[in-house]
This record gives sequence, structure tokens and C-alpha cells, in this order.
Amino acid sequence: MSTTTKPAAPIATSPARRPGAVALGLRQGRLEITQFLRSRESVVFTMGFPVIMILIFAAIFNDEIAPGVSYTQYFITGMIATGLMTVSFQNLGIWIPIERDRGVLKRYRGTPMPKWVYFAGKVVMVVAIGVVETLLLLAVSAAFFDLDLPATAGRWLTFVWVAVLGVTACTLCGIAISSLARTARSGSAVVTPLALVLQFISGVFFVFTELPGWMQQVAALFPLKWMCQGLRSVFLPDGFGAQEAGGSFELGRVALVLGAWCVIGLVLCLTTFRWTSRRDG
Repeated sequence: MSTTTKPAAPIATSPARRPGAVALGLRQGRLEITQFLRSRESVVFTMGFPVIMILIFAAIFNDEIAPGVSYTQYFITGMIATGLMTVSFQNLGIWIPIERDRGVLKRYRGTPMPKWVYFAGKVVMVVAIGVVETLLLLAVSAAFFDLDLPATAGRWLTFVWVAVLGVTACTLCGIAISSLARTARSGSAVVTPLALVLQFISGVFFVFTELPGWMQQVAALFPLKWMCQGLRSVFLPDGFGAQEAGGSFELGRVALVLGAWCVIGLVLCLTTFRWTSRRDG
């Protein structure tokens, strides 16, 4: 008597679940943050430089520049804007050429990972470090230099949209300008002088209206001047708006210029970004 055995039923297997778009971006962002924190030079320069500058300038200059407004209060608002520009524009403009020169970007492009994930990781890193840096500057300024924090929801809202538009514009411009560097070493030489010049002509170290007229006109073409002006409307008295170049804080123009730079930065990124170094073709 022969017996037949039925073939074993196949074991049901569920396909591996691929992480969603948000998960991919957050994972890449965590990697970018880890790499940033491992670079002591970047941490010290990005997080420590604005605090050190506030301590130095606050110790030297104590005069009032307007009734009820000290130079220190004016300077602090500029350093908050500078901190946001440093973590976005300057940081990306220096580090992306290093990754490109080391072949990191070329390897990314050769993996199944969507290209946008790389940029999403950079954005997550910029936002995370930017928030921490801003909180640090606000804490130091409020604790030691009598900076009055915004007392109304409207001012906090202005702070948020100025910071968001400013960081977005600077991030896109930082990615775009990274393509100008021919080698890893030249990234800093390209970006740092430009960032310093913008700080001097945009009303960070000096009262903006006391600068020569041509400097004011040049600064008005770039985002940092408008970031500083927008933040002054948050932390300085309403009456100080009359001391601005336009006779008011001009928040509508601040939003328009920063929004325009977001568009310009995006176009530059799409048309100029390179995944390989020039010597690789």
C-alpha cells in the first residue's frame, strides 16, 4: 500500500517593510547630527563663536544707541541672525565640498537611496543645531545681558517666521555655493570671507544706519540684513523702528526679500549642484 505525501505548503513571508519618506529623512538627519557633533571644530565655531562675540562686545560697548536701547541689545539680535546663517550657509558651504572631495557624494549617488534624502538630512541637522544654538544665545543674553524676551504671541510668531525663512534661504544658498569650491580645502576660503563681509555690512557689528550708504545698498541685496532687521522688530521696542533705514521695521519687505532668496537659492541648487569633484568630471 503506497502512501502519498502532500507537498508542504509554502511558508508565508511578508515583504520587508521599507521605511517611509519621513523615516528616511530623520535617519539621515540623525547621521548628519552625529557627524557634526564629532567635529569639535564645527561645534566650537558654530555654537561657541556667537556666545564669545556677545561676551566680548558686551564688555566693550555699553552705550545706548537710542532711548531705552543699548548697543548690547542691538548686537545680540544680529548675533542670533549670524548664528542661524553660520549653521546653515557657512556650515553647508564648507562641509559639502569636503564630502564631495572625499567621494562621499559619489557613493551616495550610487546607492538606491533617493537623492533627496541626502538634502533632507542636511535640513534636519541645520534645524536641530539652529534651534539649540538659538536657545543657547537667548538663555545667555537674557541671563547676563538683560535681553527682554518677546512678551506677546505676535512677536514670537514674527521670530519664528523670520527664522524659518532666513534659515531656508541660507540653507539653499549654502548648498548652492558649495559647488564653487574646487577642493575640500577651498570651501572655507570661499564661504568664510563672504560670511564675514555680510556680517560687517548687514548691521551685526555696527548700527546699520551709521554705515556708508553704498554699504547699506549692497547689504540690502542679501538675506542677513533682513534677518537682522526682522529680529530687531522682535527684541527691540516698537519705537526703534523709526531708527531703521526705511523708517520702520518693514516686516512685509523682510518677508518678501527672504522669500525671494528662498526661490533664488532653490533655482541655484537645482542648476549648479554637483555630486562629483571637478577632477572626476
